[in-house]
Amino acid sequence: MTGSKILIVDDELVIRDGLRRVLEGAGFQAFTSSSGYEAVERLQQENFHIVVTDLKMPGMDGLEVLNAIRILQPEVPVIIITGYSTVDTAVEAMKNGAFDYISKPFTPEQIIEKVEKALEQRVFRPDQLRPEMVWKDGGHDLFIGDSEPMQKVYRRIRQVAPTDSTVLITGESGTGKELVARAIHQSSSRRAKPFIAVDCTALVENLLESELFGHVKGSFTGAVHTKTGLFKVADGGTLFLDEVANISLTTQAKLLRVLQEREITPIGGTTSIHIDIRLITATNRDLKEMVSQGSFREDLFFRLNIIPIHLPPLRERKGDLPLLIGHFLQKIAEDMGKEIRGFAPAAMSMLQSYTYPGNVRELENLIERAIVLAGSSLIQPHDLEIQVSSPTDREAHLDLLDTIPDSAEELKERKKQVREKAVEPLERAFLLKAPERNGWNITRAAKEVGMQRTNFQAMLRRLGISVRDREEEPISEGTES
Repeated sequence: MTGSKILIVDDELVIRDGLRRVLEGAGFQAFTSSSGYEAVERLQQENFHIVVTDLKMPGMDGLEVLNAIRILQPEVPVIIITGYSTVDTAVEAMKNGAFDYISKPFTPEQIIEKVEKALEQRVFRPDQLRPEMVWKDGGHDLFIGDSEPMQKVYRRIRQVAPTDSTVLITGESGTGKELVARAIHQSSSRRAKPFIAVDCTALVENLLESELFGHVKGSFTGAVHTKTGLFKVADGGTLFLDEVANISLTTQAKLLRVLQEREITPIGGTTSIHIDIRLITATNRDLKEMVSQGSFREDLFFRLNIIPIHLPPLRERKGDLPLLIGHFLQKIAEDMGKEIRGFAPAAMSMLQSYTYPGNVRELENLIERAIVLAGSSLIQPHDLEIQVSSPTDREAHLDLLDTIPDSAEELKERKKQVREKAVEPLERAFLLKAPERNGWNITRAAKEVGMQRTNFQAMLRRLGISVRDREEEPISEGTES
């Protein structure tokens, strides 16, 4: 749970600072706002895991802040602080959606317990999908995304679907190229006719040509029957050639002729057959580079690339992650008949930090595995079985650990150098070296490196380095407003 972002809202400076120190000392990221208006403005710009707000504040009180949060970030638990601990106050706060309340004065242990309990029970619920976030096929979601890269894809689909223009879809494996092809077909005037998808990597050259163009009986060994090619099967509809970069130069020449003449000749046949199809192709390779290397025909590339559509990798559209995660969670859990309420905050943090080399397909498979392995109604980090930091990235920067920083200022500069790839091992080495120099006295170690003791302890806890907990005085009630 450590590392979770908590917003503290209180007009009393002593309460704000006291809470911030306590929560940072427990390993959380704590942020403060001095008024309800300031808090709401911040919540419009930034996401938080928990909000802790005072009830009685001038201008905008805690209940008004709570109501605003229910709109801005409805999944965020809210803990109300009050010096007016009456049954009516507590009931009103809970009826309005507060997770819990705590009355002043309270101890650090009490507020930490409330926060940890809220985090444990927090359920990830994606916002209700708006129509522009989803491309639907007959009421079924084809793909989901609210980011600008995906909105660009949607616009291009709408532009090209009414035409018969040839489309080339590019993007890494797992980005959903076939889904885009199906969306184009379903949005076109050909939707009532067949959509035929062919994986060009699945068949050797001779078999691929037989599948595409067909063959006559006796044309080659094993041709015991006449076979209709997929170009003819897709007549009137759409033929989708996936991984078109993998077809041979010989087959490329035949494909070019089909696009030029709009007719095919079955293998072993003598009569040409007219076809009426729309061709959509896709690849995860750079066809321009292949053209320059002589492994792909330039004239065919120009024929295929009339309307290009590029699908961004998931790492470039991280804003769509909550939508995709929520969609797959609900769909897969329902299919399996499992009661899964959501993700623990630490698990959500892992999902948002992961780079997804397999893109959306990997995300879907990952969530399915987590649902199968989940031992409770909340998916935990160990259910995900992923590494959020690539060992390769870290190893590439381990040379920066040869000289471990001796001060907080030097650590800050060195973290800029590693560009987040080796930040954790750098921090870990820094945090172990300083206490060692000071006989494992945390107070002296923090002072030596130029940090506050609470911040030093927060870093230790975030990285799982065990230290003895410091004693805390109860937070004072302050001046009630």
